[in-house]
Amino acid sequence: MSRQRHPGGFPLTAVSQWLAGLTTSLLARSLNMPEPLLHATGSLVLAQVQAIETRAARSLCPTRLRGRLLSWFS
Repeated sequence: MSRQRHPGGFPLTAVSQWLAGLTTSLLARSLNMPEPLLHATGSLVLAQVQAIETRAARSLCPTRLRGRLLSWFS
């Protein structure tokens, strides 16, 4: 089984990994923080966003919406 290669000769995954590493390094330098701290902060932000989205999805449950609607009109 052979790997598919980018037309320029580099595997696409290697180029994307290199770009991700470069982006991470540049962002860490611009924020003046070490890369491991940048990764940890990114993980924390991701967890916060997922929690907010989960809460928002739960609040759109039809039974909860019905209850809110009924409480407005009673």
